[in-house]
This record gives sequence, structure tokens and C-alpha cells, in this order.
Amino acid sequence: MKRKLIICLLWCATGLAAMAQSKSNKIEFTEYTLPNGLHVILHQDNSTPNVAVSVLYHVGSKNEEKGRTGFAHFFEHLMFEGTENIDRGQYMSMVQAAGGSLNANTSFDRTYYYELLPSNQLALGIWMEAERLKGAKVDQTGVETQRKVVQEEKRMRVDNQPYGTLLENTFGLAYKEHPYKITPIGTFEDLNNAKIEEFRDFYKTFYVPNNATLSIAGDINVEETKKLIEQYFGSIPKGTKAIPRPTIKEPKQTEERRKIVYDNIQLPAVIQAYHIPAQGTPDHYALSMLTTLLSGGESARLPKALVDKQQKAVAAQSIPFPTEDPGLFLTYAIASVGTEAQVLEDAMNAEIERVKTEPLSDKEFQKLRNQIESQFVQQNSTVAGRAENLANYHVYYKDANLINTEIDRFMKVTKEDIQRVAKEYLTKNNRVVLHYLPKSAEKK
Repeated sequence: MKRKLIICLLWCATGLAAMAQSKSNKIEFTEYTLPNGLHVILHQDNSTPNVAVSVLYHVGSKNEEKGRTGFAHFFEHLMFEGTENIDRGQYMSMVQAAGGSLNANTSFDRTYYYELLPSNQLALGIWMEAERLKGAKVDQTGVETQRKVVQEEKRMRVDNQPYGTLLENTFGLAYKEHPYKITPIGTFEDLNNAKIEEFRDFYKTFYVPNNATLSIAGDINVEETKKLIEQYFGSIPKGTKAIPRPTIKEPKQTEERRKIVYDNIQLPAVIQAYHIPAQGTPDHYALSMLTTLLSGGESARLPKALVDKQQKAVAAQSIPFPTEDPGLFLTYAIASVGTEAQVLEDAMNAEIERVKTEPLSDKEFQKLRNQIESQFVQQNSTVAGRAENLANYHVYYKDANLINTEIDRFMKVTKEDIQRVAKEYLTKNNRVVLHYLPKSAEKK
């Protein structure tokens, strides 16, 4: 317990130290590529004795073959089974015994692994990630174990969770051709039908140095860290297979699509999803600021209008999905007791129309800019956040230095830009609408 408390205090101190820095302070980093294709990014911050070791694999659910969905997310679990030199089930306990923590996540576009460790355990983190890359246990025992784990996760988080199928139904309705139509968790059928050879082929294709970015941030010495990286990663061979990248483009949507979902819920919900450009495009930044305008805090437009003033909803929010290919801009609200879904939808539409027709005041726009700046600083307030953002910027934008400069792209957005993107993208013909209704409302 004492060790956990100390580690917690160290991580808190890291965040406070970073927040105390001026927003103008540049985040320095070193980056290079090993002969085997592994891209390395190192950020030295000796303010507190901890370190984040992370590896981003440029593979997400959009890279999966038809009929074999869920593989990327499945590997997020399978890669903790162990390696040739780490016994099955010991991965997590080894990191915890060293006073650290670890986790992973999967999206449409990437799979990300990380360890947060005391800096004197840097070598352990590097070695363990190298082990995962060169010799993970992709065997029948591990596959069968993780099949059950993933299926139980889907039951708990999606199938049996109120509103749990929201993203599954929304993306499935919004996309007809692009792989984004299937969310990362995939389907039971595809995972159950997959053979061990297919899992091994996925590993050999995507878990290779030339499809990975190693990002380390924290209390390190850059030159010593380079030696450790060469020692553990340098001998891992480059992948020999071409890495599949989907080229499918989603056809332009020309009319509204609607769906009713009867769920185990008490209160109706309305979800609206609009097609938007990929992350990093100029309009992406205006749309991101529009999201903050609509739902960035309790005083934002959606909660203020729907929850506070009209009391038609108990929650209302706007969520953009920044993805490598063109994504979605979601607005959703959960109705208050006695409010019908259509009434709630009409109220949501009115707020969207207000953005299109009423110019932002200077005061509201300045508040919005302040919020964006604050969010940008917060994202880089810990070494863990910096390690992840450096990897993201390199993989998605081919420019890790955006960790210092992307805020400039937000600050170039004008009031007129926000109103323009609302008019251009938040249109009826460009959206899907879902009504989530209680099962009791379904006609027998």
C-alpha cells in the first residue's frame, strides 16, 4: 500500500510540475529510426523520477479482413499472455512488482501499449516491449483464453450495458463501405471462426518493427536510453510482408438514414452522427472547436439549453471521432422523464440551427479559445500524455513536433469558420439519426 501511495504521489507531482510550466515552453524530443524500421521518439524530463514506455502499432480495426473483425482488439488482450521469456500471466505482475502500472487500448486506427514505471525500471519496460514485439505467445491456449475474455467484455460493455450498442449501431448505419462500419470489438462469430494460423499471420503482418513507434518520456538519459533500445530492439528483424492499408472511400451520403433501437433502458436517447473530414484537415480543427462550443462543460450550449433551461434531457453532449480516414461528429442526448424522443430531437436540431444562424459573440469565442488552449496544455501535462501524443503525431501526421505547434492550427480558426463548418457538415442529408427506446415501447 505504501509503495502504491508513493507512486501515485509521483505521478501527481509530474502533472503539477508540467502544469506549472509556461504554455510557451517547448517540449524537446529526439527521434530516429532503427535499420529494422522501428521509429523511436525520446523526451527527457527529469523533474520527477518516473518514465512512460509506450509502443504504438499502426493497426486498428480498419486493417482487418472482411469476416475476421475484432482481431486488432483481440491482440490487445493476447499480447499480455506472455512471451518466450515471460511466463504466461506474468506480464502484469512483473510490472506491478517493479512499482509500475500498464495498460493498452485499441481504436479504428491503432493499438497502443504502455508501462508507467519508476525511472530506475526503464530497462524493464524497454525489455518487456521488445519481448512482446519479437516473441509473443500466439498459441492455442492463449487464443482460447482470450476469446473468452473478449467475449465477456463485449457482453458486459456492449450487449448488456444500457445504451451499450450506441457506437455499434451508429457506425454500422453511417458507413456502408468503409471498415469503420464495424467497431473495434468485432463480432463473436468472426473470432470463434478464426483459426490459430490466422492469428499468427496477423501477428507476423502487423507486429513488426517497421509498423511500430516506440515513444519514451520521463526521467531518462537520452544516450543511455538509445543503448538500451539498440540492445533489446536492434536485432528484431524487419517485417517481410506488405502492411495492408485500406483504400476504400466511403461514398458521399445523400440522404438521412434513421433507425430505432429498442434497448433495456428507462429513458429514451437520441443520437445524431454527421460525416466529417479526417483528423488533421483544416476543417477538423473548426469542428473540434464546434464540439467544445456545444458541450465543453456544463455551461456549453447543448447541456445549458436541453438540460438546464428546457429540462428535456438529463444529459447532452457532442463528440467528434477524430480518425485517420473521414470520421463522424456525434451529438446525443438522454431524455428526461416524460420527454419523447422526437421532442428531444427537435430541441437538438434547434441548437444545431442556432450555431448556423447566430454569430458567436466575442466573449463566447474568447472563452472557447481559452478552453482549447487549456485542453491542449492538459493533454501534455504528464510524461504519459507526452509519450502518447508524440507517437500519435508521428504516426498520423508524420510530424511529432505538432506536440508544440498544433495549437496554432486551432488558433487560426475564426468565428466564421465554426459557423461555416456547421452549415457545411451538420446537414440532414449528411447524417444518421438513432432513437433508443425502452423495450416496453416496442410493439408486440
